[in-house]
Amino acid sequence: MKRKIASIIASAVSAATALSYGAMNAFAEEAASGGADSGNKAANPLFTLVIPLVGMFAILYFMAIRPQKKKEQEMKDMQNSLQVGDEIVTTGGIIGMIVRVGEDNVVIETGGERNKLRLKNWAIAENISAIERAKAASPKKNASPLASAGLVDETEGKKTKKKKKNDTEE
Repeated sequence: MKRKIASIIASAVSAATALSYGAMNAFAEEAASGGADSGNKAANPLFTLVIPLVGMFAILYFMAIRPQKKKEQEMKDMQNSLQVGDEIVTTGGIIGMIVRVGEDNVVIETGGERNKLRLKNWAIAENISAIERAKAASPKKNASPLASAGLVDETEGKKTKKKKKNDTEE
């Protein structure tokens, strides 16, 4: 979805640049050919060509190049932080547990028969164990900030629940 939006924006910017370039050229030709004010100079090529190109490159950088570099850096960090015991998924869809980590390769164990495969680090697409650890470390969305800070006494809540049950039974 983001790629579609980026391509639509990029095509709109290029179309706008082309139209502005054409309009500036038409205005410059009209002024140079002896319009109402024949003493004017032609439009500066810096404004008509270079500035729109710089603008297009800036938009391309922030919409395509920068997010891709960020994603590649996150992938390299994940691949460099692999540990023995992590459960991974390869780019081919193989799921396994890491049993040995080398400089540029890992050995994983797959299946019930504990088959071992040696893979290059670049072939690892996802570290499932790291994702699960991150989810466990992050606080729940429903929890209050006081509960995540350990400031809420949970025993009082349990006592009030027991009192409510006793009141409903009577």
